[in-house]
Parts: sequence; structure tokens; C-alpha cells
Amino acid sequence: MTETPNPHAPDTDTMTGGMRPIRQAVVSVGSNLGERINNVQGAVAALADTPEVTVVSVSSVYETVPVGAPPGSRDFLNAVVLIDTTLTVHTLLDRCQAIEDAFGRERTEDQNAPRTLDVDLIVVGSRVASDDRLTLPHPRAHERAFVLVPWMELDLEGEIPGKGFVADLVQGLDTAGVKRREDLEILV
Repeated sequence: MTETPNPHAPDTDTMTGGMRPIRQAVVSVGSNLGERINNVQGAVAALADTPEVTVVSVSSVYETVPVGAPPGSRDFLNAVVLIDTTLTVHTLLDRCQAIEDAFGRERTEDQNAPRTLDVDLIVVGSRVASDDRLTLPHPRAHERAFVLVPWMELDLEGEIPGKGFVADLVQGLDTAGVKRREDLEILV
């Protein structure tokens, strides 16, 4: 994924005003509380309704065993969404968090607690960022089969900057807890 045809172009996220390049972003969506499929569908619809965001493709729905969650936590429904966007990474993050909030996401100290909705930025172009609000690429995406398996379905050449190609990364992971749900579909 490239951010701009000109590799010497300035980082427009740090500029004010003007046009920004179109970048492809990978967003992971998941839910293990409430009406899980409705929550995931709603998140995809909300992304599609976001100005300066175009949904390019959506993976199948996968039912996945929760990672590091408290005992008795319900399985997640997960999907990956590829989007094209001209939004800055922080504006896109704000939108993802607003979507989570709209679906009743309660933030707790436990990052692995059950949730109505999780909308995570995985990569945005080849952008690498680390500040008090956002780390790109997502710092644990390369370890998460529930992200990589659906992403690989959409993009066999997908890559996490600094970590490698999705198809290679998934080879080293246990994917037994990631099951495609043929009976569920996300509409765009």
C-alpha cells in the first residue's frame, strides 16, 4: 500500500488545509456483547456513512474465541473492512471511537473486557505513528488471527509496516479459534 505516488511528498497529516492523499486503511470490527451481528453491521454502515471514507470491501464474518478475556466471555463476531480515506489518522480514530460510543461501548481498565463494539485502526496506508492517542500500525495486529484471517481473505498482498505480509504472519499463528460464519453476512 502506498500513500501517494510521490514518495518525496510531505506528510500531509501534519499540514494545515489543502488536499490529503487517498490512503487505504484496514479497520477491524468486533463485538461480543448484545446483538453482535447488528453491532458489526452497524459499525460497517457507520464507516460507509462517514464523509471522506469509501468502503472498498468487507470480509466474511468470523466467530472467534476471545483473546485474554475474563472467563465465561462470549465469543466475538469479527470482520475486517478495507476503506479508502482522505481523513487524517486522528480524525479517523475519532470517528472509530464515536461509532463505538454510539453502540454503547464502555471503556474499562481491562483492555480485553467484553464489549458491544470494537472498531480498531490496523493500518492506514504505510503510515507509522505513535503518540498518546494512537499507535500505527496497531501494535498487536500481527499477533491476532481474528484480524489477519479476515484481512487475508480481502487482500492476499496485505502488509503490516515493519512486521511483514499478512499471509506470512498468519502462518505462525493458531487459527483454530477463528471460524468463518457462512450463515452471517455484512451488507454494504
